[in-house]
Amino acid sequence: MDVADEARLAELTQGVDTVLHFAWIKDNEDFLGKVLPGNVSGAYKLFEAAVQNGVRRMVFASSNHATGFYKTDEKTEPTDPYRPDSFYGLSKCYIELLGRLYSDQGKISSFNIRIGNFPGDDRPHSERAGHIWISERDMLQLIVCCIEADEGLKYLNLYGTSANSDNYYNIGYLEDLIGYRPQDDATKLLEQAKAAGREVRQDETVYQGGQEL
Repeated sequence: MDVADEARLAELTQGVDTVLHFAWIKDNEDFLGKVLPGNVSGAYKLFEAAVQNGVRRMVFASSNHATGFYKTDEKTEPTDPYRPDSFYGLSKCYIELLGRLYSDQGKISSFNIRIGNFPGDDRPHSERAGHIWISERDMLQLIVCCIEADEGLKYLNLYGTSANSDNYYNIGYLEDLIGYRPQDDATKLLEQAKAAGREVRQDETVYQGGQEL
């Protein structure tokens, strides 16, 4: 669907308890032409439709790129200041803050999952993925945990990863907060891949987002 279609958004959010907003445009060059209208304006229109129809909670697919310019030797907390590494990452910061505004106004509960590495074949393929990967079953569990989290939680930023031994991010507190118990570990899977002779890309840089300057 088109997140710019306000009439369609209003129709689809009627009688809905929770909206999962997992639509995005990933373009690190054309901010004004693609990223701003596709991501930020689209999210604004979706929030407006959700609020007007009394939706209880928005669960948004944010990104590790919202804090991608932290160094790889740092342990990043969801409360740390934004450090976007691209226009795409910047758009995620905007949308998280949009949810903060609506939440503080008492209009909707807003959860932002800063997704790490979520490939289509459900396994990590690179050194960087070993720090940020999330498996399909862990992603599904995390989404359900966000939907079913306590009504008293009105706003939450969190990193979406599995229980990777070398995680860039702190996720341990999520078990007590929302019941998230990840089952998989990218570090172990990469070790198994290397032992089996499969290629593991060496794509890690000094920045968590993988940028090279």
